[in-house]
Amino acid sequence: MTGATFDARSKKPERSQALGAHVREARAKLSGISAGLSFNYELLALFVSSQYRTAFALPLLAIIAAGYCLNWLPLQTSLLWFSALIMAQGIQLVLCREFNKEDPVTTDAKVWGGKFAASEFLMSTVWASLAYFVWEPMAPQEHMLAVGVLLIVVVIRMTATSSYMTIVLAGTVPITIAIVHLAVMDGGPIHYGMALFAIATELYALQLARSMHNTARNMLEYRAQKDALVAELETAKFHSEEALKRAEEASAAKSHFLATMSHELRTPLNAILGFSEVMKDEIMGPHSIPCYREYSYDIHRSGEHLLNLINQVLEHSKVESGRYKMQEYPVLVQDVATDCKELMSLKIKDGGIDVFEQFDVNLPKLLGDERALRQIWLNLISNAVKFTPSGGQIHLRVGHTASGGLFLSVRDTGPGIPKDEIPNVLSSFGQGSLSYETAQEGAGLGLPIVRGLVELHGGSFSLQSELGVGTEAIAEFPRNRMVRSSAAPAPVEAEHRRAVNE
Repeated sequence: MTGATFDARSKKPERSQALGAHVREARAKLSGISAGLSFNYELLALFVSSQYRTAFALPLLAIIAAGYCLNWLPLQTSLLWFSALIMAQGIQLVLCREFNKEDPVTTDAKVWGGKFAASEFLMSTVWASLAYFVWEPMAPQEHMLAVGVLLIVVVIRMTATSSYMTIVLAGTVPITIAIVHLAVMDGGPIHYGMALFAIATELYALQLARSMHNTARNMLEYRAQKDALVAELETAKFHSEEALKRAEEASAAKSHFLATMSHELRTPLNAILGFSEVMKDEIMGPHSIPCYREYSYDIHRSGEHLLNLINQVLEHSKVESGRYKMQEYPVLVQDVATDCKELMSLKIKDGGIDVFEQFDVNLPKLLGDERALRQIWLNLISNAVKFTPSGGQIHLRVGHTASGGLFLSVRDTGPGIPKDEIPNVLSSFGQGSLSYETAQEGAGLGLPIVRGLVELHGGSFSLQSELGVGTEAIAEFPRNRMVRSSAAPAPVEAEHRRAVNE
């Protein structure tokens, strides 16, 4: 046990380091804002993503505008303007690529916001220059076409840059100023209307961009909260897994300790029982003092009780640690019940209790460990005898379940168990309040052992109790454990029964 404990302790620092690294990785992966990223960085990341999505929209619009402007401009002027626009957008895309290469945690969002605003201002200025190129050659009634194209550009840039308001202003205000300036310079109702329309469009675009900006911030806040929550859940999950591992190690160490100590205690206890029995029965001659015989009887009875507790602890530790070795063979459960009742007949008679058997006909054999089934019956009957008052009844039943399996039950007419105490009674070393009130002997392992043995057979165990009426313990075994054939290989049966007797 010492070696196993040392190995478990030596692995704890390694597991703790791995756990910490895993949690930090989960936090960095799941959390954006919570990992040290600012809202401005996240908003710039949205802007960059939008530029990649609309990378071909503006050049296409520029090609259409430059081609249409050939009606008023020389080819060289149109090509020069188009080239300037492509260069401005290229600068912005290069900045976007460099931004994506930066470390998200150490990046200065304000500096990059200024760079993107400058590139957006450059692109907006190039678009605004188009109005100055074509305004003079155009007829006054054609100015509306130029204004319409530029306002479309304003709307496009507003949509693409709405996540960062500084960039929105840099990308739309120069175009609006150019339209208003040219319209006011020409004068007249129509041009004044154009100027007012451009200002109204700019204000509406800014209002819409502000709304979209707030939506983006709210989205980032919700995402940050969600990521932080997921990170906390991941942390809790890993801590719970670590706690489960420690609990399993502690349980294994406890079971090993109990099994070892049980074996160590049984050796001197057998000597105590042997010598006390010799003294109790006065085999070597009568005692000179009569009370010594009574003392010997008390020593022997206490030793038997202690041996029974040690055997229960040993049995429970085997079941709990998974070291109980099953020797499966088709067994008639009702025959085992009758044998166990006969073994308990002296206690049943002393308690003045009536025992009734109710076994269904044509019951199949159960593929199981006969020693375990015998232990189940003995524990349940012993429990029922212990808590059934004189003149009470105990009913032993074996029958078919609705799913085609088999059940066994032991029902008594004792005081019953409060429903809120049933989980405690079924737990290891757990006892109900009635045990303390009546000072009943026991370590609280009988029912946990029964449940463990039933579960080893793939079944389930439950208690049904009502105060003042009694308690019924029910063990159910699955259908796949039923053996319908009555014949069985005789050599195997004989070998199995020899193992049980030993």
